[in-house]
Amino acid sequence: MSATYEGFWNGIAQKYAASPVADPDAFERKIALTKNRIQPTSTVLDAGCGTGSLALRLAATGAQIHGLDYSSEMVEIAREKARAASVTNVRFHEGPFDASLNSFAPGSLDVVCLYSVLHLLKDRLAALRLAHTLLTPGGSLITSTVCLRSSWLPLGAITTVMRWFGKAPHVANISRKTLVNDIHAAGFTSVEVVDVGATSKLVAFVVANKPV
Repeated sequence: MSATYEGFWNGIAQKYAASPVADPDAFERKIALTKNRIQPTSTVLDAGCGTGSLALRLAATGAQIHGLDYSSEMVEIAREKARAASVTNVRFHEGPFDASLNSFAPGSLDVVCLYSVLHLLKDRLAALRLAHTLLTPGGSLITSTVCLRSSWLPLGAITTVMRWFGKAPHVANISRKTLVNDIHAAGFTSVEVVDVGATSKLVAFVVANKPV
């Protein structure tokens, strides 16, 4: 279930941290929608947290925010950002998403965020089922996922060639319909694809609930 190319992500960590958000208006809308699902008592997991931008933005909204990432370099940058901002209710963990069962009990999370991670996993359905397991009944899944099949360009083939040269990670070639079907198959209900006004139509922002 783990994201691959740890060396790739470690290698770009500093550059990634310094890069501005590609679509800031859409990102702000995603954050607002995510905060709407969080209560002051909520425990939140941001899986695939990168350098911690989302987790730190959610810190003032929930009781405890956890960030998890496969890249040790990304996690170290996230921890430094938390220290610099004197944020004390955000904790960053290093490891693959399936290792989260070592840190969190089933049914112990109120919100699971999977921003920019599902398309990087070879077993997307297993990750969604794990998120379902970790969530408390009535909890929320929030995901922002690249759906390459939504483009008329042969982007799947392009990224495959780039992977051969170590220039890109694994990226699944999926459609929005496939993503939504997978979320339903993992046991979620009220699955909604939300238009956040993104300039790219390749990214699907989806919110869903674990049944009560």
